[in-house]
Amino acid sequence: MRLAFTSLLLAAVTLVARAEDLGDTWGTAEREAAYYRLVNIPMPDGLYAEAGCFTTLPDGRIAVGTRRGEILLFSGVDDEHPRPRATKFASGLDEVFGLAYRGGAFYATHATEVTRITDTDGDGRADRFDTVSDKWGFAHYHEFAFGSQFDPEGNLFVALGLSESYNSKEKFRGWALKITPDGKTIPLCSGLRSPLGVGPNEHGAMFYVESQGPWNGSCSLKFLKPGGFMGHPISFNWYPFAPELGPAPVVPNSPSRMETERKRVKELVPYAVVFPYKKMGRSISAFEVNRSMGKFGPFENQIFVGDYTLSIVMRATTELVNGVWQGACYPFREGLGTGILAVHFTPSGRLITGGTNRGWPVRGMKDNLFQRLDWTGKVPFEILDVSARPDGFVVRFTRPVDKTLAARPDSYELETYTHIYQGGYGSPEVDQTRPTVAAAEVAPDGLSVRLRIQGLVQGHVHDFHLPALKSRDGEALLHPRAYYTLNEIPKP
Repeated sequence: MRLAFTSLLLAAVTLVARAEDLGDTWGTAEREAAYYRLVNIPMPDGLYAEAGCFTTLPDGRIAVGTRRGEILLFSGVDDEHPRPRATKFASGLDEVFGLAYRGGAFYATHATEVTRITDTDGDGRADRFDTVSDKWGFAHYHEFAFGSQFDPEGNLFVALGLSESYNSKEKFRGWALKITPDGKTIPLCSGLRSPLGVGPNEHGAMFYVESQGPWNGSCSLKFLKPGGFMGHPISFNWYPFAPELGPAPVVPNSPSRMETERKRVKELVPYAVVFPYKKMGRSISAFEVNRSMGKFGPFENQIFVGDYTLSIVMRATTELVNGVWQGACYPFREGLGTGILAVHFTPSGRLITGGTNRGWPVRGMKDNLFQRLDWTGKVPFEILDVSARPDGFVVRFTRPVDKTLAARPDSYELETYTHIYQGGYGSPEVDQTRPTVAAAEVAPDGLSVRLRIQGLVQGHVHDFHLPALKSRDGEALLHPRAYYTLNEIPKP
């Protein structure tokens, strides 16, 4: 009943939204294909899947949790020329957006609970469903729940979306919860709006992705700080059910700025990485860290993030500065065929993506589609990462730069901006500044440049545009943009 209602409602929305201007593309798909080719994974006859999450089983099969409430088991997805075979392991769940595997059982996070699912008679189909946690409420089709993989201590993390964008009508909607190995459910933090994925960053800290909307000027990666407040105050009504966290935080002012409200609201956790609207996604989705040990090219230990609306994959890196998480995001691959809800690295180091084309505006209009990104073995000339210094940044590259060009301060274009922190929906870029690159010091190997900058602005996105740079062999950057969220300026 819920699926049918949701499908009808969202189909109507989609018909209107297809004509919506989704913004410009990066215009780099053809060049990207030389380094990371798109491989369509054919769906077995008679099978329809809207992937909400992936996980790999010990035998190498890929398990897929779907929006249709199923768990599907695929073999052959990782083959050079995929011709996958699939079986249905479980059904009857409610939009599976988290799937982990441990001790011969699946742990599925769906709208109403985390369920432990097992096959007790060995026939390849689930026959036992045990509730692990259902300590949150549910009353509305838009109340999604997203689950993590197990952390090293055996905990699962669940990120709960609000009842629509502006309401928390049911218990712990707009909160993150931790579920311990013994089944205890611990309220972790408040202030979430519409999460689309939860998991560790490259350093093992637990993060989630947040969509643009009320109290969120743009999409972002956020650190799930125990006892923290993620920014949306509508869920404060559940603090009496989490007495270990103390009283609800002070309500932030609207309109304001995140940097201003951090000084008033001690629990407020700033966006770790802001994804500027349309430039870098409109509804970022699930993410996963690349642990392929070099099988996916030069981006080891980086976060790969999908975007539903723009059908793209992006990269991100994070670092802890003065006790606060911050970092940068970078373009990676555009031109995917559906709205990305899930990404996952396969055992051979390929990135599989899946999703749907129903519900919201989307560039990739194909349905029932899995795609894979395969590294061709060629290393693109890219910004590898950006990290902060007390007087500027260090920019690293995947290949050596032309030292003459890289040593010129005028080779670097840099602006800063922030967003209005407000109860209204989203925000334009505001408070723009133009810092000056005073010096550019190139490393002897040509793989990094130390930029000394006058005019750093704490709390602003620092938007790098480097079209003048070339590699040592004369190649332009594949993507000349990077966006660093400077929550803290490192201490000298």
